[in-house]
Amino acid sequence: MMITTKGRNALKVMVDLARHEGEGFISLADIAARQNESLKYLEASAKQLSAAGLVVSARGKSGGYKLARPATDYSAAEILLSGEGTLAPVSCLEAGSAPCQNAGTCATLPLFKELDEVIMNFLTSKKLSDLV
Repeated sequence: MMITTKGRNALKVMVDLARHEGEGFISLADIAARQNESLKYLEASAKQLSAAGLVVSARGKSGGYKLARPATDYSAAEILLSGEGTLAPVSCLEAGSAPCQNAGTCATLPLFKELDEVIMNFLTSKKLSDLV
């Protein structure tokens, strides 16, 4: 498993919004400047975060994005999943994947199941507020 730019940018946007929580809607241009990231990439991340219901958006001069809930209510796992889609260490553990024909005899499957559980427990235990 490797966290891609999509997942990292989703986390960066959320951390920036949490740091500026209470300031109203924050423009992506401001976030991009503070995070030294491409506005285009952050737009894609913000769209995914919005679709997942993690942020709310407003158009117009005073528009932008803000957290849909308090920072303490978000886990790193749900933020990363909004950008990544999956955090499974192997494809056979991805939600909705076809059952592996070798699952019954696979000597490595228990290891990867345990790794997946450790990863998810760790990322679920870390709150957005911990990163601020």
